[in-house]
Amino acid sequence: MTDGIQWQKSSFSGADNNQSCVELAPVDGEIKIRESDDPDVIVTTSVAKLRALVLGIKAGEFDHLI
Repeated sequence: MTDGIQWQKSSFSGADNNQSCVELAPVDGEIKIRESDDPDVIVTTSVAKLRALVLGIKAGEFDHLI
């Protein structure tokens, strides 16, 4: 199902490959998102929706959640 997908994690996740983190991958014009500790659960979204989320994160809209 996810064979051949090149997942990318944030450099803020740390150098340890066993560390749990959120991973993203572009596939067929969409963005796949998964947690490294539960890789069989994958959410698919559009580039535009991910862009809106990232802009909100950068603007501090979700700071109250962390």
